[in-house]
Amino acid sequence: MNVPFVDLKRQYQNIKDEVDSAMAEVVANTAFVSGSYAKAFEGSFAAFCKVEHCVGVGNGTDALYIALTALDIGQGDEIITVANSFVATSEAITRTGAKVVFVDSDPQTYNIDVEKIEEKVTERTKAIIPVHLYGQPADMDPILALAKKHNLKIVEDAAQAHGAEYKGRTVGSIGDVGCFSFYPGKNLGAYGDAGAIVTNDEETARKARVFANHGRSQKYDHSIEGVNSRLDGLQAAVLSVKLRHLPDWSELRRKHACAYNELLADLDCIKTPDELGDVKPVYHLYVIRVPQDSRESLQEFLKSKGIATGFHYPIALPNLEAYAYLNHVEEDFPRATEASREVLSLPMFAELEEKELRFVAESIGEFATRFEMSQVVNAESS
Repeated sequence: MNVPFVDLKRQYQNIKDEVDSAMAEVVANTAFVSGSYAKAFEGSFAAFCKVEHCVGVGNGTDALYIALTALDIGQGDEIITVANSFVATSEAITRTGAKVVFVDSDPQTYNIDVEKIEEKVTERTKAIIPVHLYGQPADMDPILALAKKHNLKIVEDAAQAHGAEYKGRTVGSIGDVGCFSFYPGKNLGAYGDAGAIVTNDEETARKARVFANHGRSQKYDHSIEGVNSRLDGLQAAVLSVKLRHLPDWSELRRKHACAYNELLADLDCIKTPDELGDVKPVYHLYVIRVPQDSRESLQEFLKSKGIATGFHYPIALPNLEAYAYLNHVEEDFPRATEASREVLSLPMFAELEEKELRFVAESIGEFATRFEMSQVVNAESS
């Protein structure tokens, strides 16, 4: 049996008529850049996130960069974020001219360790970017309290967490600004690159929209130099169709995660995902931890069975060559470094079938028995 990591073809087949019709309508009306379809999606997504404003942009990385710029963050500033994320998070910070300041990850959720943030705050700190990694909401209440204490902005990186909830609040609506990616493989994915910025602050939304459209205040009149990062009509139309299905897809992902948890519960060598209390993750990724000396062997074994997996992420951000100039060593971020060597992402998508899910779990159990993978993963190291 072949089990893909994600299967966008299955998703498309289930909504083919809706998507094809929506795209044909955009083409017929030649509404290719911004325009009515982008505006309609922005309104729908703002309502989905329970915020007042949504600005569609070209991709999720641009969303972070433009949001930071709209908050007047730049040269000489410092921005705090987690050591365990995709490079887009930190890349957007340095793109503004600000300095990225990393914080180690929480051993249970892999999100930012809220107890280690304040020690990184300086007089130059202007914002915190918590990442809702893998679709698991970060612990936002302590971050909100810390931001209030030090007069800091909060920019939520919700690129993997469309519709996730933290204590009844939709992620993206909790901080000053929320940023989303609609890369095709995301829970809400376009058919190309796309992204969005959401906020309740009208002035931030206005500044983001102006900056994303060449700094244009009106046609051929530019109040500032900006960038070209706009949501196109075709992507907006596809996203509008998919947004209607997203709540159901999220529930299926949660159902699959629960099934994985139950099927893998008896394997002491496997650590399944933890959830904070009173949160609702959406499982963009279902990530387990295995002993470091078994991870690659397990991946190869699953591959031999036709099961696709991934490492998210195999190198903690401070350990990347791109950040060698910060002069960090692996011991500076022990939890993120350890996680980078032990995490393994299993197949996870709404259309995943029960027989496929069981096959994945049974194959992991077979590997554990055959190769005596009995070492218990230590997720509590510091």
